[in-house]
Amino acid sequence: MEKNKGSKKTSAKKNGIPAWVHIALIAVIVVVIAFSAYKLLRWNMGTAKTEGVVEGDFEVEVLDQVFLLPEDKKAMHEDDGVETILFLGNDILTYYKNEDGFVEKVAKKTGATCINAGFTQSTVALKNASFDESYPLDAFSFYSVSESVSSGDFSRMHSSAKLFGDSTFDDHTAVLEELDMNSVDTLVVFYDAQDYISRRIGMNPDDDSDPITYSGALNSGIQMIQKAFPFIRIVCMSFPMCYAYDADGKLVSGDRYDFGNGRLTTYLQFMIDMSGATGVTFIDNYYGTIDEDNSSGWLLDNIHVNAACNEHMAQHFTDVIYRDR
Repeated sequence: MEKNKGSKKTSAKKNGIPAWVHIALIAVIVVVIAFSAYKLLRWNMGTAKTEGVVEGDFEVEVLDQVFLLPEDKKAMHEDDGVETILFLGNDILTYYKNEDGFVEKVAKKTGATCINAGFTQSTVALKNASFDESYPLDAFSFYSVSESVSSGDFSRMHSSAKLFGDSTFDDHTAVLEELDMNSVDTLVVFYDAQDYISRRIGMNPDDDSDPITYSGALNSGIQMIQKAFPFIRIVCMSFPMCYAYDADGKLVSGDRYDFGNGRLTTYLQFMIDMSGATGVTFIDNYYGTIDEDNSSGWLLDNIHVNAACNEHMAQHFTDVIYRDR
Protein backbone atom coordinates (compact mmCIF):
# COMPACT_ATOMS: atom_id res chain seq x y z
CA MET A 1 0.00 0.00 0.00
CA GLU A 2 2.77 2.44 0.98
CA LYS A 3 4.47 1.65 -2.29
CA ASN A 4 1.30 2.50 -4.25
CA LYS A 5 0.87 5.78 -2.36
CA GLY A 6 4.43 6.70 -3.16
CA SER A 7 3.82 5.94 -6.84
CA LYS A 8 0.78 8.24 -6.89
CA LYS A 9 2.72 11.10 -5.29
CA THR A 10 5.57 10.57 -7.73
CA SER A 11 3.09 10.59 -10.67
CA ALA A 12 1.49 13.83 -9.47
CA LYS A 13 4.88 15.47 -9.18
CA LYS A 14 5.91 14.28 -12.64
CA ASN A 15 2.74 15.74 -14.16
CA GLY A 16 3.49 19.01 -12.44
CA ILE A 17 -0.20 19.64 -11.56
CA PRO A 18 -1.24 19.28 -7.93
CA ALA A 19 -4.50 17.38 -7.30
CA TRP A 20 -6.20 20.46 -5.79
CA VAL A 21 -5.93 22.26 -9.12
CA HIS A 22 -7.99 19.53 -10.80
CA ILE A 23 -10.61 19.77 -8.06
CA ALA A 24 -10.79 23.58 -8.32
CA LEU A 25 -11.12 23.43 -12.11
CA ILE A 26 -13.99 20.94 -11.90
CA ALA A 27 -15.72 23.13 -9.29
CA VAL A 28 -15.46 26.21 -11.56
CA ILE A 29 -16.93 24.28 -14.50
CA VAL A 30 -19.86 23.10 -12.37
CA VAL A 31 -20.57 26.66 -11.16
CA VAL A 32 -20.47 28.09 -14.71
CA ILE A 33 -22.85 25.40 -16.02
CA ALA A 34 -25.26 25.92 -13.12
CA PHE A 35 -25.24 29.73 -13.55
CA SER A 36 -25.79 29.46 -17.31
CA ALA A 37 -28.69 27.06 -16.80
CA TYR A 38 -30.26 29.45 -14.27
CA LYS A 39 -29.95 32.47 -16.59
CA LEU A 40 -31.41 30.51 -19.51
CA LEU A 41 -34.33 29.41 -17.35
CA ARG A 42 -35.04 33.00 -16.25
CA TRP A 43 -34.85 34.22 -19.85
CA ASN A 44 -37.31 31.62 -21.09
CA MET A 45 -39.72 32.37 -18.25
CA GLY A 46 -39.75 36.05 -19.15
CA THR A 47 -41.23 37.08 -15.80
CA ALA A 48 -40.31 39.61 -13.17
CA LYS A 49 -41.87 41.02 -10.04
CA THR A 50 -42.45 44.75 -10.56
CA GLU A 51 -44.04 45.75 -7.26
CA GLY A 52 -41.64 47.52 -4.95
CA VAL A 53 -38.66 47.50 -7.29
CA VAL A 54 -37.17 49.96 -9.71
CA GLU A 55 -36.43 49.15 -13.31
CA GLY A 56 -32.77 48.42 -12.72
CA ASP A 57 -33.72 45.72 -10.22
CA PHE A 58 -35.59 43.48 -12.67
CA GLU A 59 -34.28 39.94 -12.85
CA VAL A 60 -35.12 39.79 -16.55
CA GLU A 61 -33.28 41.86 -19.09
CA VAL A 62 -35.43 44.64 -20.56
CA LEU A 63 -34.67 44.65 -24.27
CA ASP A 64 -34.75 48.38 -25.03
CA GLN A 65 -32.61 49.49 -27.96
CA VAL A 66 -32.17 53.19 -28.59
CA PHE A 67 -31.33 54.86 -31.90
CA LEU A 68 -30.77 58.59 -32.13
CA LEU A 69 -31.87 60.45 -35.23
CA PRO A 70 -28.84 61.37 -37.40
CA GLU A 71 -27.85 65.03 -37.21
CA ASP A 72 -28.40 65.61 -40.93
CA LYS A 73 -32.02 64.47 -40.60
CA LYS A 74 -32.59 66.46 -37.42
CA ALA A 75 -31.37 69.53 -39.27
CA MET A 76 -34.24 69.14 -41.77
CA HIS A 77 -36.73 69.85 -38.96
CA GLU A 78 -37.40 73.43 -37.88
CA ASP A 79 -37.65 73.53 -34.10
CA ASP A 80 -40.81 75.38 -33.05
CA GLY A 81 -39.92 75.17 -29.37
CA VAL A 82 -42.72 72.70 -28.64
CA GLU A 83 -42.16 68.96 -28.26
CA THR A 84 -44.94 67.21 -30.19
CA ILE A 85 -45.48 63.46 -29.94
CA LEU A 86 -47.86 61.60 -32.28
CA PHE A 87 -49.14 58.20 -31.10
CA LEU A 88 -50.39 55.58 -33.57
CA GLY A 89 -51.94 52.42 -32.16
CA ASN A 90 -55.10 50.68 -30.97
CA ASP A 91 -56.87 49.98 -27.66
CA ILE A 92 -53.67 50.47 -25.67
CA LEU A 93 -54.13 54.16 -26.56
CA THR A 94 -57.91 54.46 -26.75
CA TYR A 95 -59.31 52.34 -23.89
CA TYR A 96 -59.09 55.22 -21.42
CA LYS A 97 -60.32 58.68 -22.34
CA ASN A 98 -59.19 60.43 -19.16
CA GLU A 99 -56.05 61.03 -17.09
CA ASP A 100 -55.59 57.25 -16.67
CA GLY A 101 -54.75 56.82 -20.36
CA PHE A 102 -51.21 56.11 -21.52
CA VAL A 103 -51.03 59.18 -23.77
CA GLU A 104 -52.38 61.45 -21.04
CA LYS A 105 -49.81 60.13 -18.56
CA VAL A 106 -46.96 60.73 -21.01
CA ALA A 107 -48.20 64.29 -21.59
CA LYS A 108 -48.21 64.96 -17.85
CA LYS A 109 -44.74 63.50 -17.34
CA THR A 110 -43.04 65.20 -20.30
CA GLY A 111 -45.00 68.44 -20.74
CA ALA A 112 -45.12 67.63 -24.45
CA THR A 113 -48.06 68.10 -26.80
CA CYS A 114 -49.29 64.52 -27.16
CA ILE A 115 -51.64 63.58 -30.02
CA ASN A 116 -53.65 60.37 -29.75
CA ALA A 117 -54.38 58.79 -33.14
CA GLY A 118 -55.32 55.31 -31.98
CA PHE A 119 -58.06 53.17 -33.52
CA THR A 120 -59.83 50.54 -31.42
CA GLN A 121 -59.17 46.86 -32.30
CA SER A 122 -56.94 47.78 -35.23
CA THR A 123 -53.84 45.75 -35.99
CA VAL A 124 -50.38 46.43 -37.36
CA ALA A 125 -50.87 44.11 -40.34
CA LEU A 126 -53.65 44.00 -42.92
CA LYS A 127 -56.17 41.18 -42.89
CA ASN A 128 -56.62 41.31 -46.69
CA ALA A 129 -53.93 41.99 -49.28
CA SER A 130 -56.44 44.08 -51.28
CA PHE A 131 -58.83 46.36 -49.41
CA ASP A 132 -62.24 44.79 -48.92
CA GLU A 133 -65.09 47.09 -47.85
CA SER A 134 -66.59 44.23 -45.85
CA TYR A 135 -63.62 44.58 -43.48
CA PRO A 136 -63.20 48.36 -43.02
CA LEU A 137 -60.87 47.96 -40.03
CA ASP A 138 -58.02 47.35 -42.47
CA ALA A 139 -58.16 51.07 -43.31
CA PHE A 140 -56.97 51.77 -39.76
CA SER A 141 -54.13 49.27 -39.52
CA PHE A 142 -50.66 50.67 -38.93
CA TYR A 143 -49.77 49.95 -42.55
CA SER A 144 -52.82 51.82 -43.92
CA VAL A 145 -52.53 54.74 -41.51
CA SER A 146 -48.85 55.11 -42.42
CA GLU A 147 -49.84 55.11 -46.09
CA SER A 148 -52.48 57.82 -45.52
CA VAL A 149 -50.20 59.98 -43.37
CA SER A 150 -47.33 59.71 -45.86
CA SER A 151 -49.45 60.43 -48.95
CA GLY A 152 -51.87 62.92 -47.40
CA ASP A 153 -54.82 60.95 -48.79
CA PHE A 154 -57.31 60.14 -46.01
CA SER A 155 -60.30 59.36 -48.24
CA ARG A 156 -60.38 55.62 -47.44
CA MET A 157 -60.10 56.30 -43.73
CA HIS A 158 -62.97 58.81 -43.89
CA SER A 159 -65.30 56.51 -45.82
CA SER A 160 -64.46 53.53 -43.59
CA ALA A 161 -64.88 55.55 -40.37
CA LYS A 162 -68.56 56.07 -41.16
CA LEU A 163 -69.12 52.30 -40.88
CA PHE A 164 -68.31 52.28 -37.17
CA GLY A 165 -70.51 53.34 -34.30
CA ASP A 166 -67.47 54.72 -32.51
CA SER A 167 -66.95 58.44 -33.16
CA THR A 168 -63.26 58.01 -32.31
CA PHE A 169 -62.67 56.73 -35.86
CA ASP A 170 -63.99 59.97 -37.37
CA ASP A 171 -62.34 62.18 -34.76
CA HIS A 172 -58.87 60.65 -34.97
CA THR A 173 -58.95 60.53 -38.76
CA ALA A 174 -59.71 64.25 -38.74
CA VAL A 175 -56.88 64.85 -36.25
CA LEU A 176 -54.40 63.12 -38.56
CA GLU A 177 -55.63 64.93 -41.67
CA GLU A 178 -55.42 68.34 -40.02
CA LEU A 179 -52.07 67.70 -38.34
CA ASP A 180 -49.04 69.50 -39.73
CA MET A 181 -46.51 66.65 -39.75
CA ASN A 182 -43.71 69.20 -39.87
CA SER A 183 -44.55 70.01 -36.26
CA VAL A 184 -44.16 66.41 -35.09
CA ASP A 185 -40.90 65.61 -33.30
CA THR A 186 -41.53 62.01 -32.27
CA LEU A 187 -43.91 59.36 -33.64
CA VAL A 188 -44.73 56.43 -31.37
CA VAL A 189 -46.03 53.11 -32.73
CA PHE A 190 -47.87 51.38 -29.87
CA TYR A 191 -50.25 48.45 -30.44
CA ASP A 192 -51.38 45.79 -28.00
CA ALA A 193 -51.27 42.09 -28.94
CA GLN A 194 -54.28 42.27 -31.28
CA ASP A 195 -52.22 40.91 -34.20
CA TYR A 196 -51.45 37.79 -32.18
CA ILE A 197 -55.08 37.38 -31.07
CA SER A 198 -56.38 38.03 -34.62
CA ARG A 199 -54.00 35.39 -36.03
CA ARG A 200 -52.15 37.78 -38.30
CA ILE A 201 -49.26 36.11 -40.11
CA GLY A 202 -45.92 36.83 -38.50
CA MET A 203 -43.66 37.10 -41.54
CA ASN A 204 -43.19 36.25 -45.19
CA PRO A 205 -39.65 34.86 -45.74
CA ASP A 206 -39.85 35.84 -49.41
CA ASP A 207 -41.04 39.43 -48.82
CA ASP A 208 -39.97 41.41 -45.75
CA SER A 209 -42.42 44.20 -46.69
CA ASP A 210 -45.55 42.08 -47.07
CA PRO A 211 -48.33 44.15 -45.41
CA ILE A 212 -50.47 41.14 -44.48
CA THR A 213 -47.67 40.05 -42.14
CA TYR A 214 -46.83 41.66 -38.81
CA SER A 215 -43.15 42.18 -39.57
CA GLY A 216 -43.79 43.24 -43.18
CA ALA A 217 -46.42 45.82 -42.20
CA LEU A 218 -44.09 47.27 -39.58
CA ASN A 219 -41.24 47.44 -42.06
CA SER A 220 -43.34 49.01 -44.82
CA GLY A 221 -45.14 51.47 -42.56
CA ILE A 222 -41.98 52.72 -40.89
CA GLN A 223 -40.20 53.16 -44.21
CA MET A 224 -43.12 55.11 -45.69
CA ILE A 225 -43.04 57.54 -42.78
CA GLN A 226 -39.25 57.81 -42.87
CA LYS A 227 -39.31 58.62 -46.57
CA ALA A 228 -42.01 61.29 -46.23
CA PHE A 229 -40.78 62.77 -42.94
CA PRO A 230 -37.12 61.86 -42.40
CA PHE A 231 -36.80 64.40 -39.58
CA ILE A 232 -39.28 62.62 -37.27
CA ARG A 233 -37.88 60.26 -34.67
CA ILE A 234 -39.84 56.98 -34.61
CA VAL A 235 -40.24 54.85 -31.50
CA CYS A 236 -41.75 51.34 -31.49
CA MET A 237 -43.34 50.29 -28.19
CA SER A 238 -43.89 46.58 -27.70
CA PHE A 239 -47.14 45.15 -26.39
CA PRO A 240 -47.30 43.76 -22.85
CA MET A 241 -48.17 40.13 -22.19
CA CYS A 242 -51.83 39.07 -22.64
CA TYR A 243 -54.17 36.09 -22.60
CA ALA A 244 -56.35 34.67 -25.39
CA TYR A 245 -58.82 31.86 -26.05
CA ASP A 246 -57.82 28.78 -27.99
CA ALA A 247 -60.05 26.83 -30.42
CA ASP A 248 -61.70 25.02 -27.50
CA GLY A 249 -62.53 28.26 -25.69
CA LYS A 250 -59.85 27.67 -23.07
CA LEU A 251 -57.98 30.70 -21.73
CA VAL A 252 -54.30 30.46 -22.62
CA SER A 253 -51.22 32.56 -21.96
CA GLY A 254 -49.74 34.37 -24.95
CA ASP A 255 -46.37 33.75 -23.39
CA ARG A 256 -46.76 30.03 -24.00
CA TYR A 257 -49.43 29.40 -26.65
CA ASP A 258 -48.85 29.29 -30.41
CA PHE A 259 -51.89 29.79 -32.68
CA GLY A 260 -49.81 28.80 -35.70
CA ASN A 261 -47.81 31.97 -36.25
CA GLY A 262 -45.75 31.83 -33.09
CA ARG A 263 -46.13 32.83 -29.47
CA LEU A 264 -46.23 36.46 -28.34
CA THR A 265 -42.47 36.37 -27.98
CA THR A 266 -42.23 35.57 -31.70
CA TYR A 267 -44.09 38.78 -32.56
CA LEU A 268 -41.92 40.62 -30.05
CA GLN A 269 -38.81 39.46 -31.87
CA PHE A 270 -40.26 40.62 -35.20
CA MET A 271 -40.68 44.13 -33.78
CA ILE A 272 -37.15 44.09 -32.37
CA ASP A 273 -35.76 42.96 -35.73
CA MET A 274 -37.71 45.52 -37.77
CA SER A 275 -36.79 48.32 -35.38
CA GLY A 276 -33.14 47.46 -35.76
CA ALA A 277 -33.38 47.09 -39.54
CA THR A 278 -35.04 50.48 -39.97
CA GLY A 279 -32.98 52.26 -37.33
CA VAL A 280 -35.81 53.20 -34.97
CA THR A 281 -35.86 53.01 -31.20
CA PHE A 282 -37.49 49.98 -29.58
CA ILE A 283 -38.99 50.08 -26.07
CA ASP A 284 -39.71 46.77 -24.41
CA ASN A 285 -42.96 46.58 -22.44
CA TYR A 286 -43.01 42.79 -22.50
CA TYR A 287 -40.24 41.80 -20.13
CA GLY A 288 -40.35 43.54 -16.77
CA THR A 289 -44.04 44.49 -16.96
CA ILE A 290 -46.87 41.90 -16.97
CA ASP A 291 -46.36 38.20 -16.31
CA GLU A 292 -48.59 35.33 -15.26
CA ASP A 293 -47.85 35.94 -11.59
CA ASN A 294 -48.82 39.62 -11.47
CA SER A 295 -51.35 39.79 -14.35
CA SER A 296 -54.37 40.01 -12.07
CA GLY A 297 -53.03 43.29 -10.72
CA TRP A 298 -52.16 44.79 -14.11
CA LEU A 299 -54.83 43.56 -16.56
CA LEU A 300 -58.51 44.58 -16.58
CA ASP A 301 -59.38 41.55 -18.72
CA ASN A 302 -57.35 39.33 -21.02
CA ILE A 303 -55.66 42.13 -22.97
CA HIS A 304 -56.59 45.60 -21.71
CA VAL A 305 -54.24 47.05 -19.09
CA ASN A 306 -55.25 49.10 -16.07
CA ALA A 307 -54.20 52.58 -15.00
CA ALA A 308 -51.31 51.26 -12.90
CA CYS A 309 -49.82 49.49 -15.91
CA ASN A 310 -50.25 52.63 -18.03
CA GLU A 311 -48.39 54.55 -15.34
CA HIS A 312 -45.54 52.04 -15.40
CA MET A 313 -45.26 52.03 -19.21
CA ALA A 314 -45.51 55.83 -19.44
CA GLN A 315 -42.69 56.18 -16.91
CA HIS A 316 -40.60 53.65 -18.82
CA PHE A 317 -41.17 55.58 -22.08
CA THR A 318 -40.31 58.88 -20.42
CA ASP A 319 -37.17 57.50 -18.79
CA VAL A 320 -35.87 56.17 -22.11
CA ILE A 321 -36.86 58.95 -24.51
CA TYR A 322 -37.05 62.02 -22.30
CA ARG A 323 -34.58 61.18 -19.58
CA ASP A 324 -33.55 64.84 -19.06
CA ARG A 325 -37.10 66.19 -18.65
